Amino acid sequence: MTDENQRAVQAAIDAELRLLDPAVRARPDLVLELLDPEFTEVGVSGRHWDATSILTVTGGASVSPESPVAVSEMSGTVLAPGIVHLTYLADNQGRRAWRSSLWRHTETGWRMYHHQGTPATDRD
Repeated sequence: MTDENQRAVQAAIDAELRLLDPAVRARPDLVLELLDPEFTEVGVSGRHWDATSILTVTGGASVSPESPVAVSEMSGTVLAPGIVHLTYLADNQGRRAWRSSLWRHTETGWRMYHHQGTPATDRD
């Protein structure tokens, strides 16, 4: 991986981890800074979200400062210039899910374009 690609993947990882930070999630303005205006999500529940509707979840104390989301097996790949795909396993108070995010670089920085969660089984 080139240095430029490594920097892009690291920037996307840093932004993803910010979105999981309870202090950031509690502030809709900070969440929106990290979401692309065209953001979409297919949640673990199967529900579809956009940038506006996801704020009802992120602002609703979905992640507690006392037990933040545990992230493991995070990896990233540059799919094209300015596009990074991240995957990882997230554990939110015993609810485990495989996560996949597409990040794109914009004039205002790295922003999440799409996110998907898939329930993880006990064998994962």
